[in-house]
Amino acid sequence: MAKKSVAALQTGSKRLSKAIKMVKSPKTGAYTFVEAIMAPEDVNDYLKK
Repeated sequence: MAKKSVAALQTGSKRLSKAIKMVKSPKTGAYTFVEAIMAPEDVNDYLKK
């Protein structure tokens, strides 16, 4: 299950996005949030994993 929360970040000449994904732990069943900063083109692939 993925929560699509993407913020646009700009650092110098690079354009980056911050993606936050909600991941369910198979052991406890609790949800945790995993954050990653990447190029905007890679966000959809990251959320599908």
